[in-house]
This record gives sequence, structure tokens and C-alpha cells, in this order.
Amino acid sequence: MPQFDVSLLDYCLTSNHIHLLLDTPERLELSGLMQAVEGEFARTYNRRKERTNAFWGDNFHATLVEGGQYLWRCLCYIELNMVRCGVVAHPRDWKWVGYHEIMGLWRRNRLIDLEQLCWRLGASTVEEVAKNLEASLVDAIARDQVKREAFWTESLAVGSQLFVEKIQPQISSRRETEIIAAGQDVWALHESPAAYGQRNGLENRPIGPYLT
Repeated sequence: MPQFDVSLLDYCLTSNHIHLLLDTPERLELSGLMQAVEGEFARTYNRRKERTNAFWGDNFHATLVEGGQYLWRCLCYIELNMVRCGVVAHPRDWKWVGYHEIMGLWRRNRLIDLEQLCWRLGASTVEEVAKNLEASLVDAIARDQVKREAFWTESLAVGSQLFVEKIQPQISSRRETEIIAAGQDVWALHESPAAYGQRNGLENRPIGPYLT
């Protein structure tokens, strides 16, 4: 949606959830975009199916991702989603994933901001990103390194220890937060579990690239 200053860097659509890798300079832009997309999708679906019930089961969750190696790992994690589920052997076999655009296989109705993706990754060309992505995916699949890593979708922020320590005091939340070692050279900022019925809006999220 052009009225929001948000770039789509990658995505994966499944039968029951969506992963989006988004880049925005302002956190309110992300909140506005997601609200608009969710509302329009629900209205369109309800009109087509002649229904009036709520469509989305819950609010979206946003995780702030540090750039560099962490952004790259997040990108690969999204691409491998349907491999992880055992649905396909390689992302190329799933239609609704950013792989096809990054590889230059899908040029019409492009969704991904490839220029912004290159800039965020420090790559000179899309071809460079595509070559490195294919190599990384093939290696991960061959090594069976496709297991679920919950910190990508359940944390407030993911990155280096210094990064999450810097982000932690910027979080305005009614719940306590803690930094945990989530993996090799990976730290994640978590909130304590919410009480039943309590919701935590995007106003509690810091500015930056997000995985939703």
C-alpha cells in the first residue's frame, strides 16, 4: 500500500499464517499498514464467502531484527518455512514465497522491494543476493538445518547481545522483559507471559526492520 512508508523484503504465505519481513523508518507506519491489510483482506474474504464473522484469530506479532548476519538468517528462515513443515523439498516448489522474486523468476506484479533488500544486506546486485540465497538454502537443506527457531516469531527483538541490550530500555511495556541467549551468537528480548485477555499493541515496539 503506497500510503505507508514500508518496504517488503521477503514473505511466506501458508494455509494458516503469514510471515512478512518488513522495513520501515517509523514504527507507526508498520502498525498502520498491518491494520489496513488485515482489515481489507477480512472484508474481501467475507464478501466473497458471504460471511460476517471475524477472520483473524489474533493480533499480529512483530519482532525487531538486527541487520547484517541476523537479517540474512531471518530471510533464510522465512524461505525455509514450508520445507520445515515437510510440504516441499525446496522453496522453489512453493508458489507463495519470496524466493521466486529474488531469483528473478517472477517479474510481474512484484511485491518485494529488491533494491531495499540489497541495501539492507549490503549487496551490490540482486543477482548477488540470489546466488548467496540459493547456496545457503541448499546447504541448510542438505545439513537438515531447517528446524523451528521460535525466537524469530516470539521475541521482541533478535540480534547481537549489544543490540538487544540497546533495545530493551526502549520498550514501553506493562510486562517485564528479559534477554536470553537464543543460539550461537544470537540473543533475543522476551516479554513475560501476558495475563489472560491482555493484549500488547505495536506501540510497544521499537523502530526498525520487522518480521511479522
